[in-house]
Amino acid sequence: MFDNKTGCSVSRLIFCSAHRVVFSRFCSPCDIKELFCTALGLPRNTNVSLLDSTGELFQNVLTQVAEQFSRAFKINELKTEVTNRLAMLEKRVELEGMRVVEIEKCRSDIKKLREEMASRNNRSQNNRKHFSLFLEDNKKLTPRRDVPSTPRPHVSCLEHMYHDLGLVKDFNINPITLKRWLLCIHDNYRNNPFHNFRHCFCVTQMMYSMICLCSLQEKFTQVDILILMTAAVCHDLDHPGYNNTTELAVRYNDISPLENHHCAVAFQISPSPTANILLPTSTPRPSADTPGRAGTITLILATDMARHGEILDSFKQKVDCFDYTDEEHVTCLKMVLIKCCDISNEVRPMEVAEPWVDCLLEEYFMQSDREKAEGLPVAPFMDREKVTKPTAQIGFIKFVLIPMFETVMKLFPQIEEVMVQPLRESRDRYEELKQIDDAMNEVRGFCTNACMSV
Repeated sequence: MFDNKTGCSVSRLIFCSAHRVVFSRFCSPCDIKELFCTALGLPRNTNVSLLDSTGELFQNVLTQVAEQFSRAFKINELKTEVTNRLAMLEKRVELEGMRVVEIEKCRSDIKKLREEMASRNNRSQNNRKHFSLFLEDNKKLTPRRDVPSTPRPHVSCLEHMYHDLGLVKDFNINPITLKRWLLCIHDNYRNNPFHNFRHCFCVTQMMYSMICLCSLQEKFTQVDILILMTAAVCHDLDHPGYNNTTELAVRYNDISPLENHHCAVAFQISPSPTANILLPTSTPRPSADTPGRAGTITLILATDMARHGEILDSFKQKVDCFDYTDEEHVTCLKMVLIKCCDISNEVRPMEVAEPWVDCLLEEYFMQSDREKAEGLPVAPFMDREKVTKPTAQIGFIKFVLIPMFETVMKLFPQIEEVMVQPLRESRDRYEELKQIDDAMNEVRGFCTNACMSV
């Protein structure tokens, strides 16, 4: 303290016996200091420091007070909770920002695809001259695709379909997980002429179109919609490009070997829940994981053309008295829908559909050439020496596509104009082409005979 008489600083150490002192809650620090100074006979402006018997400040008292405050107001718990909330908000902001960027990219990709399709459609309408293309020097259509060869537009469009149908929201699918899963799907499709990721995209796009056109979301549950879309995406995973694989036949006992393989790859595509929407996560979802898996497998197995007659006959028995509350009826309809989408290329415009026929025949011919080289029997519809596009397509359209789509039309009349009628026109077009081919072959035969006789 300061001595006014000498002008020097003086320190006085005073020991006080312990007494219980209770202060009013309205006491200020200054009041407490003045009480101490009065009790010790010191001036009121004396600097006072409190020490314990060891000479240390009352650190332990202050620590206890701090702990009491912490317990009273749960400071540590609040700090942890605030930190966690901030982390969650930062993650949410990051995800939402990425989602906005992807949605904008998706819209841009869709706009470009629509412009490209509109441009091709206009060129086709302006240049269509009753198939004169096939009469000049035996020209053939150059295989073109209705979608680009890079995966980015495909993935963006597929993402948009899942968002637009409400599947991402209803099943709490992380948008980043969806993108990673679709990229894994892309990487597990082989670079075959026909059974590739472009085919996967076309089948899924057709499924999306049928869901919208037929208002299936008003009739099916969202679990059913998720099964339809996911089965379409996965239905040809890791297709080898040929259908006579002995290894898979042995593994699956000759029962839909390719389709069973597609199912197996679909559920093994990634062991990480952060890259597979088919795997359960810690986030609660509707109680649909098990039926979702079972339903997806059922639909993929239904794409085996060996079961075509069985599935279609079953649907024909139900369609006239169809009951959306009957699970068996709904499952049968879903099986028919994915079959329609899987072989729906002829529903599309001619300039899109015909190059896909070229791609399919190319894949068939590659298999038949290898079978011939190995001395194996060759299916007639795969033999390049016997098959032409018209002969390959006429029977398929007349006896497979049209009967199936017309049966579905009984339940959804709205598909007649946009799906059934294009099939009928495609059938008529190929029949005309066959007549032209037959006439040209007859002329060639006549010319050959004439030359030989000379």
